[in-house]
Amino acid sequence: MANFESLQRSLALDEIAARHKQAAARIVKGTDAVAIQMAEQKKRQLLAHFGASAADWDDPHWQLQHRICDVQTLQAVFELDEARAREIAAVGARYFWTVSPYYLSLVDANDPFDPLGLISLPNALELRFQGEPDPMSESLTNPADSVTRRYPDRAIINVTNRCAVYCRFCQRKRAISPAERNKSNESLDAAIAYIAAHASIRDVLITGGDPLTLEIDELEAILARVREISHVEIIRLGTRIPVTVPQRIDAALTEMLKRYHPLFINTHFNHPRELTPDAMAACGRLADAGIPLGNQSVLLNGVNNDKHVMLLLCRELLRARVRPYYLFQAKNVISTTHFICDIRDGIEIVGFLRGNTSGLAIPTYIVNAPHGWGKVPLNPSRCKWLDERELVLHTWEGKEIRYHSDATPDIRALHEAFRHAIPDGSDPAADMRTICK
Repeated sequence: MANFESLQRSLALDEIAARHKQAAARIVKGTDAVAIQMAEQKKRQLLAHFGASAADWDDPHWQLQHRICDVQTLQAVFELDEARAREIAAVGARYFWTVSPYYLSLVDANDPFDPLGLISLPNALELRFQGEPDPMSESLTNPADSVTRRYPDRAIINVTNRCAVYCRFCQRKRAISPAERNKSNESLDAAIAYIAAHASIRDVLITGGDPLTLEIDELEAILARVREISHVEIIRLGTRIPVTVPQRIDAALTEMLKRYHPLFINTHFNHPRELTPDAMAACGRLADAGIPLGNQSVLLNGVNNDKHVMLLLCRELLRARVRPYYLFQAKNVISTTHFICDIRDGIEIVGFLRGNTSGLAIPTYIVNAPHGWGKVPLNPSRCKWLDERELVLHTWEGKEIRYHSDATPDIRALHEAFRHAIPDGSDPAADMRTICK
């Protein structure tokens, strides 16, 4: 029979779990009935607008070919209000955007603070123009065209600048434009030659843009060439396709990927609403193909900087057979700084996860040291606060990098302050592709 102390502790743990359950009840997951019903309604509206069928919806090529990048479609499908339309048009005139029909069906386009809308649709806060074009100094860490190298044993090949959805906080926002293109054969030849010539490189990450927007034969040609390099032990793919076009993860793709083990995939879910039945099924198909899956989230003001949201996200990821891998501090990219959270908030969130869920569900909280000095785990042994806002990061090489952590105002207050930047005369029906060209 259990002793009194054990029973008391058990009751205390039940109370802790009950508090999270109560807090989590306000957070909508992608698998909740209300989310599924709303997405189905928007799916029907989008299909009617495009004159398409359910079979078209399930075709990844149709999804990519019918991405939405204009206010007209948002108005026609979702009755976008005029103020929101002017905001999207004005910001979109400066920063290109596009959203797959599938992902748009998950978004409340009329709400400028909808978490998935903040991720995918232009927002007035992008007109603050704070930040740097290339805070990671990627232009100084590319020894061959298409290659980025920051560590001794691994390298990145950027194979395209195309994505199904352009995240508004993207670290490569400078490369986003209507001029979407895959890397040329000459560029890929130079990348392969560089990796082949450096025997210390044992790990190659293929990314972009999103490599899963390539045709299967195009992607396989790259994988085959990397796999032929004798000193390359593992290949990784960085992709958001399971989130934005889960229809792309079909039998043909998974059968091809299986031929190139050991192969790992890191995907990018940021909110529990993104983990829909379709997205979870896509992750399951990859896992069934023997591909280990990790997730790299970004801590985003107004999206997931809430300990209960993050706990729910990590738990849902495990249900989808995806290991929470990294939680990144948002980078100081121009027009995206409204997403940056105070580092103390991130440390508090990760501390909350510890104990409230298993270690398997806890990502490592990471800041990328500015100017390409690599990832630094945010824990007491790797960072030291100098004052309320500045800390010193200790990189993997033992370098000391100063890093400034600003307190982040509430995103709604920020938006109110900067919405005045939207010109009253903006044409909400303007074609974004024409404007951006």
